[in-house]
Amino acid sequence: MVAFWLPIMLTQEEAVEIKVLMRRGAGIREMARELRCSRNTVRRYLREAGAGRYGPRLARPTKLDPYKDYLLERIDAARPHWIPAVVLLREIKERGYPGGITQLKEFLKLHRQTKLEPVVRFETAPGKQMQVDFTHIRRGRDPLLAFVATLGYSRASWVCFTSNERADTLCACLERAFGYFGGVPEHVLFDNAGTVVIERDAYGEGRHRWHGQMLALADTYGFTPRLCRPYRAKTKGKVERFNGYLKGSFCVPLAATLRQAGLRLDVEAANAHVGRWLTEVANTRLHGTTGERPDRRMTLERHALLPLPEPGRTIAPVSPRHLQPIPVESLQHPLSVYNALLEARA
Repeated sequence: MVAFWLPIMLTQEEAVEIKVLMRRGAGIREMARELRCSRNTVRRYLREAGAGRYGPRLARPTKLDPYKDYLLERIDAARPHWIPAVVLLREIKERGYPGGITQLKEFLKLHRQTKLEPVVRFETAPGKQMQVDFTHIRRGRDPLLAFVATLGYSRASWVCFTSNERADTLCACLERAFGYFGGVPEHVLFDNAGTVVIERDAYGEGRHRWHGQMLALADTYGFTPRLCRPYRAKTKGKVERFNGYLKGSFCVPLAATLRQAGLRLDVEAANAHVGRWLTEVANTRLHGTTGERPDRRMTLERHALLPLPEPGRTIAPVSPRHLQPIPVESLQHPLSVYNALLEARA
């Protein structure tokens, strides 16, 4: 006897099962056999389901819509770099955007996926340490660098753009940074550049052969120079983190704005704008690690800084004797005391 099935109405469970089988690529014959119904019943259901299928829901208008063209222009102008969401939020708010950052971040996700790498840092007491670095904004025949100084406790920072990282440029920037902060920290942490140290551990561990100009500057201002461990740039994690923030929050947006006007970011343009950015943005933001504004923590840290030298005091010339190594970790007095001892032994 030949078995056959009459067309019947499908239950809700059977309709769901047809959808599942359809996603698996099953044919009409297989669906009919699994559900023990006729192939015409399956065909009728598929026809009706196709006729009643809803299309994609239209996107609801958002407060961000009028600003999306502007955002896309800014993203294109900044390539291959990236302007952070907080910077773009500030820009579109100046143009009347009434919304928040959440929908902006959702829009930006369509154009870039980023991964944040956690960095562990140690904290220092007020006035204890300042970290400094030269970071390259642009290399090549027309280089652009930024000297960055960040106080360890407050995270207050100062920036000066230059075209080189010579020893005289480094020392001049350090003097201006001390003046900006209104005092001198106990220690200044450097990387192992030739403008800072001629030879690391030249006379044993911790007994470095310092560059003459750096040693003279330390003598004049009373700070102790310290070095990062070799191949461990993240020892200067505070200033390194600020370098990235400087590029993303200041350099890339400014370069994009100048490019849109047919101009190029150079030392003069960067220095003309960075002061206001430091005052109104960088040192007034809520810091991600401390949860406080750097300028407010700076009020406390300033009282712990060493006083600036008397006006008119110049950096003393450095004799070959001053280039003798001194164990940095053992310094308990101003460098001039040790220099006098070295001269007495000569």
